[in-house]
Order: sequence, then structure tokens, then C-alpha cells
Amino acid sequence: MQVDDSKNVFGDPLLPCSVDPVTGFFRDGCCNTGPEDYGSHTVCVEVSEEFLLFSRDRGNDLITPKPEYGFPGLRPGDHWCLCASRWLEAQKYDMAPRVFLQRTHVRALEIIPLELLRQYAVDLN
Repeated sequence: MQVDDSKNVFGDPLLPCSVDPVTGFFRDGCCNTGPEDYGSHTVCVEVSEEFLLFSRDRGNDLITPKPEYGFPGLRPGDHWCLCASRWLEAQKYDMAPRVFLQRTHVRALEIIPLELLRQYAVDLN
């Protein structure tokens, strides 16, 4: 596993997103990324029921458990490393989940402007 520089959108050390359920492209609990992460699983979110249904309807079922992959299925309130492009798509349909900026990898900014992410931030004072 080669992990790119683990910095958040502010340039600070990336904080863990979730270990229950365990998330991240590398299943390390963080929204780390690397060259093999074509989906850019870099945005740490708190999933809502509306988002989970939206994602399922778009072909990415995050609700149904998949034990063969060690995936328990997500419930509203869970934290998850989401693909930046999926988050942006959800935002365009007013379905974007809230974001933890200190847990979101800096590479998310290659796809999503920081000012847009800030509008959905859970962890800003």
C-alpha cells in the first residue's frame, strides 16, 4: 500500500474518518488515497438516509450488507470515505451529506472547491 501525503484540506495531518464501520480505500479508517484509488475516496462524510437512498438509486448501494467483502452496510449517521465525484454529484441534486473537513483528504480539492465543502462542514466553528 502506497499512501499519498496524508494531509487534510487545510494542509494539516489527516484525522481518521471511521473505524466502525472501517472505511477508506485502504480500509485503514482514513480517507487516504494513492495512485490506485481511481475513485478518489477522499471525502469524509456523515451519511444521511436521503444520501444513502440517492446513492443506491445511482447504482452504488451502500445500505445492503455485503459480508463476502466485510461490508456491514451503512446506516444514517455513519461516517464514510466517499468518492469526491459522487459527493459532487449528490450536491448537484441537493443530496450531499455533511462533510468532516479535518478528515477529508487534500486531494478532494482536485474535484471539489474548498468553499463548496465548507458549506457542508460538520467540523467548523
